[in-house]
Amino acid sequence: MAYVFGRMKRKAGLAVFLASATCLSQNVALAATPLVSASGHARTHARPVSPAHSRASGGPARKHAVEAKEAEEISVTTSRQALNGGGGMMRIEHAPRNVQTVDHEYISMRNPSSTALDLIQNLPSVSISTPDPYGMQGGQIQTRGLTDLDMALLVDGAPAAAAKYITENIDTENVESVSLTPGSSETALPVMSAASGTMNETTHTPDKKFGGLVDFSYGTNNLSREFIRLETGEIGHSGVRGYVSFSNTHTRSWMGAGINDRRHVDFGLNKQWRNGSFAKAFVSWNWEDFTIDNYPTAQEFYKYKHTGEGYGRSANSNNINYWKNNTDYWNQVFLSAPIHIVLTRPLAFDLQPYYSIGRGWDASPGGTVTQADGTTRNVTSYFLQGATERRGATAKFGVDVDRHNHVSFGYWYENNYTQQSYPTSYTQDNGAAPSPNWAAYRIDAGDQQNAGTEIHSLFVEDHAKYLNDKLDIQAGFKFVMSNTWNKDLYGRMSNNRTAPLPQLSVGYTIDEHNQVYLNAEGDYRQPSAVDLGWLYTSVPIPKNQYSIKEELGYRYHDQYIILDASFFNYNVTNRIVNQYLGMNQFAPFSIGNQHMRGFDFMISGRPVHGFSPYASVEYLHAVQDSNVFDPYTNVMLNSKGTQAIMAPRVLANFGLTYKYAGFFGNASLHYTGPQSVSVAGDQRMPGFVTNTISLGYRFKPVGIAQSPTIKLNFANVTGSIVRTGAMGAIYSAKDPSTVYSGSLAPYTGYGNSFMTAARFTMTGTVSTSF
Repeated sequence: MAYVFGRMKRKAGLAVFLASATCLSQNVALAATPLVSASGHARTHARPVSPAHSRASGGPARKHAVEAKEAEEISVTTSRQALNGGGGMMRIEHAPRNVQTVDHEYISMRNPSSTALDLIQNLPSVSISTPDPYGMQGGQIQTRGLTDLDMALLVDGAPAAAAKYITENIDTENVESVSLTPGSSETALPVMSAASGTMNETTHTPDKKFGGLVDFSYGTNNLSREFIRLETGEIGHSGVRGYVSFSNTHTRSWMGAGINDRRHVDFGLNKQWRNGSFAKAFVSWNWEDFTIDNYPTAQEFYKYKHTGEGYGRSANSNNINYWKNNTDYWNQVFLSAPIHIVLTRPLAFDLQPYYSIGRGWDASPGGTVTQADGTTRNVTSYFLQGATERRGATAKFGVDVDRHNHVSFGYWYENNYTQQSYPTSYTQDNGAAPSPNWAAYRIDAGDQQNAGTEIHSLFVEDHAKYLNDKLDIQAGFKFVMSNTWNKDLYGRMSNNRTAPLPQLSVGYTIDEHNQVYLNAEGDYRQPSAVDLGWLYTSVPIPKNQYSIKEELGYRYHDQYIILDASFFNYNVTNRIVNQYLGMNQFAPFSIGNQHMRGFDFMISGRPVHGFSPYASVEYLHAVQDSNVFDPYTNVMLNSKGTQAIMAPRVLANFGLTYKYAGFFGNASLHYTGPQSVSVAGDQRMPGFVTNTISLGYRFKPVGIAQSPTIKLNFANVTGSIVRTGAMGAIYSAKDPSTVYSGSLAPYTGYGNSFMTAARFTMTGTVSTSF
């Protein structure tokens, strides 16, 4: 896609003069364009821009096309691909911290049902686990010895659903890019838990003209998916542009019996003013009804691998483990509405309100009850969430105090709340779980709890540039004050805690090809409101986790390659992890201190004869620094000095993109090394490899169809049967847990439970814009 900077018509004979004037006017235009930093503030004053700095964020010089005809017409264009390498699997970055981004060039080649987790799976800092091939149930992230529970997951800079529910946030067609900043979060971001960094999904920018996009996908496991997006174009002459989209997804469970359905709506509005002000709104609605997967123990996994005997839900309605008695039903609305107002030339104001609310329930087998007449009936147990609500806003003033320093200060408020209960109902005669709200089946309302967190935070930041903007310094401080509570039938617990969060980032651009950067900061995590709801008030609320992190990095790019290398060191106190309780339920506990150090390296090539390679690797040395008491076996675990839980030492990735005329293709490989999956270090998971292939062809426009495209997406091409991650943390392989497996009744198992890679899948998609 090309951006048009300017177009002028003049009389013949002025071509030379106009070509020079056009290049000069572009430099002036670039200088006067508001410079929006990653933190969102804009500098509105114009500065002279030298030819060396008239390049895309310091990247290679843009190529200009000058066309001269009788009625002289000059068109100046540039390509967004100038910022990409590896077919969009890597992007040139300039922030003084490690940033890893995949953009729309790569996203458009992937399966439309992909979530952000699928899109970032080849970044050097992450290992991704997903329970199904089509993103119906989200998944988990491991990064630098931490997990997605330590990460801020954002949509347009606003907190969104957790990784295991990430499909609720946005449809893939409406994602422009996904950026990961491992181990770092900017001072002004409204984030509560960002010890392992942030992941931000940037939403689609509405088109200037009326039109849209439509696609249809069909694949293995009876997948059918339909998507349509309508673009309003500019509404009148208001400068307001918008879009609305709808998708419908239906698929079978890949393991055992089960049907999964999802419906989703996205809505976006944009308005920009010539002085640099803008307003943006994004709203999504998500409805889903899916079968909750079984997650096998090591014993069950090896039985499946060696004998083919699965562990999925039963298709027999008389079986208590019937798939319709193991379902997740959920409705959610999410809103983000960032506003940037240029008040005067040096003063700007930012406001980012956000809101989300979700309601639904998880059903699971609850055994049987004997009635007065001596007959027995199956029972369904529920995790019923009457409301899971998050509301908040960040307000920030920014001022250019001089030509070098932009100072911002602000306030962040957030309120998290969950109201949940655990009712029991009779199972319907057809074996399906009734709604827990149906009085005709209700046995009892069960325990009821509510929990939440209220946050007040003040922050200040100075963003300074010196030495002709080569030296970039960002220094900030955020002070967080939080009140956390947990209430049930047995009482109420609460506490007030504070967290000082300093940050210093320094970047130096050596020349147009080389940059070095340094980042150091403090960060914290506290249990989420939903996690607290699983702790009875007899159990103390875990202390806040606190992290001190340092990072040193180097970047290089030219017309052939893009390279980024970083070294990092973390020290974490009061490490909080989550134990999987079954049926999509988790509970937090603390495992003391740990430290992690290592390096990330990623490199990608610009297109050569249509080929764009990509490779990345991470080495991680993560160590548990504390012995931990195991309440299940009543012993002190000698865990000090062992490999930290869920922290593989090596991650490696390779990708190759090919484009020629209308044809495109991408292949990727990911490797995760062996890892410990228990705090005691007595249960481990071997390394594994995952892979994907994308192939497609874009035809020339035909009538109203502006970009008719067909593509095929393949996952797990080799059909490997591997575990891709532990469902949570456990103390020891000797810990007991309740296990549901296939047609078996619930029984006591031992050790961790796991996500496994879905078998080979293929998806075909036809699409076009119009």
